[in-house]
Amino acid sequence: MPVDLQNLEDAARGLAGIALRTPLVESPALARQLGVPVWLKAEQLQPIGAFKIRGAVTALRRLSPEVRARGVVTHSSGNHGIAVGWAARRLGVPAVVVVPEDAPAIKLEAIRSTGAELVLIQDRAQREPTANRLMRERGLSFIPPYDHPDVLAGQGTCGLEILEQCPTVETILVPVSGGGFLGGIATAVRGRKPGVRVVGVEPEGAAKLTAALAAGAPARVGAPTSMADGLLAPAVGAIPFQQMAGIVKEAARVSEDDLTAAVRFLWQGHGWRVEPSGAAAVAALLGGRLRPTGPTVAVVSGGNVDPELFSRLIAG
Repeated sequence: MPVDLQNLEDAARGLAGIALRTPLVESPALARQLGVPVWLKAEQLQPIGAFKIRGAVTALRRLSPEVRARGVVTHSSGNHGIAVGWAARRLGVPAVVVVPEDAPAIKLEAIRSTGAELVLIQDRAQREPTANRLMRERGLSFIPPYDHPDVLAGQGTCGLEILEQCPTVETILVPVSGGGFLGGIATAVRGRKPGVRVVGVEPEGAAKLTAALAAGAPARVGAPTSMADGLLAPAVGAIPFQQMAGIVKEAARVSEDDLTAAVRFLWQGHGWRVEPSGAAAVAALLGGRLRPTGPTVAVVSGGNVDPELFSRLIAG
């Protein structure tokens, strides 16, 4: 099935009663600062605390019963692994998740709590090779974190909701790692309202979308670094980049100080516990990394934040 509007609409039907249709919440403080209406799409309220539930459920739901019975494997920095484990338990599918051992403890524990088998590795670069080896050895199906049409279609359902909840929206800001979320939302915009400005937001230390847009193709960045552990993919995926074409034309880069300010703002202004990755779109607005000219939606993508880190970030 091609990744188009019809595909996203099918994914939305499959998520009914499973993933939340998350609220769009006004931010008067950001509106005053920017001079335009601003809403926050609260994906941290999903059952697993992040948007990743949309893609994981869609990908597993579309597997045949025979393939599901053999089980699935994935690799993750955290939230995708939680989502695959959660979806697998709901659908009765055996799941294995490969995760770096330095992932936040809160995310490791959340994966364990789903009943998935957790495989810890020391080197982040070995995530995909390890998952591929397990796939071959055990006959498992691989559910990539972003470079997969069904995963991307599921993530794109968030874009459908934004366009329905805020018909006047002119700019949507989306945190970007491997680009499945951004590519999915771009697909929704292409199908429903192609004039909307869609901007990917990434840490300065992991600027793979900036590199891809400059090169006209996915390009790897060396040793991505940031406290935003969910945004450290070394390159945008091929399928997401293809889906962004003609819609995503710019990237906003945020500093660690921007991310800190955004986590603090969301806690003090909205009472939301949000991880740095989830706060990236808000960080771009607070830090003046781009200037919207009309109604704007910033996607808050996840809230699975390490308690100690969160305490440090909001203490300043």
